[in-house]
Amino acid sequence: MTLLETIMNANRKFVHPGAFPPLPKNPKKQFAIFTCMDTRLVDFLEPAMGISRGDAKVIKNAGNTLVDSLNGGVIRSLVAAIFMLGVEEVFVIGHEDCGMATVDAGELKQRMAGRGIDPRAVDVIVPDLAQWLGAFTCPEENVASVVAKIRKNPLIPTDVPIHGLIFCPNDGRLDVIVDGYRAEGYKTVEGADAGRV
Repeated sequence: MTLLETIMNANRKFVHPGAFPPLPKNPKKQFAIFTCMDTRLVDFLEPAMGISRGDAKVIKNAGNTLVDSLNGGVIRSLVAAIFMLGVEEVFVIGHEDCGMATVDAGELKQRMAGRGIDPRAVDVIVPDLAQWLGAFTCPEENVASVVAKIRKNPLIPTDVPIHGLIFCPNDGRLDVIVDGYRAEGYKTVEGADAGRV
């Protein structure tokens, strides 16, 4: 049985019409999470934050990095979440033991060539493979950098706190790297309460 067949069989057993109440598109707790695509976070990060289905918008990519901090997909998603879906706060959440902190661009290029990707195409399309991937050395520094880039983006309102946290994929602990309420560049709207959730 192929993986696709396995997934479709599981889906047929899962679906029960009427069993799941419809949820609104807007997040119930009015915040967005930008985190890593690491599989260890699936069904673990949200419960560790005390949230469940429908509570928050979740954006993921490799290493929760911002390669294009002006026009990239993460910024586009955050703009949509803020202006179209009622998001009022953003949590950038990196994690310990992130694979993007140990990227070896040369080894990766060899693996790509081993799967039929022309190395010359890699050189032309992405001359700096590590930078293109968003590789970093320290997850905490990456989180702080991503928070700063989002905060400085002219499309993100200054009344949206941008928090930075590190998650432990082994025990579920969260540590605050950047408190968005106290960060440079954050300004409350006159009369608004900081820290609404």
